[in-house]
Amino acid sequence: MLIENTLAYARYDSNSLCRGHVLVVPKRHVASFFELNSDEHGAINALLCQAQALIQAEHAPDGYNIGVNVGKAAGQARMHVHVHLIPRYTDDVPDPRGGDRYVLAGRRPDS
Repeated sequence: MLIENTLAYARYDSNSLCRGHVLVVPKRHVASFFELNSDEHGAINALLCQAQALIQAEHAPDGYNIGVNVGKAAGQARMHVHVHLIPRYTDDVPDPRGGDRYVLAGRRPDS
């Protein structure tokens, strides 16, 4: 575990996409991000900010993506909420414009 508070914890992703990829997870078992209560949302947001500061100090990425998959159709494989904090590095992909807007095949204007 990287860091925690009373309602959630952050850890490095065991199936990491890149250096510093972190998951923030509520301690209460909840399948959907939308089932979290306001205190849990606040606890997760606080850990995202704390984890970002740690990642920035250790890895100095050039940007970040924050993502949550909700439901199998959206790619959720584990039915327990987890928020991805994914550091991004210049030139880690040929053209990062649009970020997660182009997660669906064929959505990039130049594809």
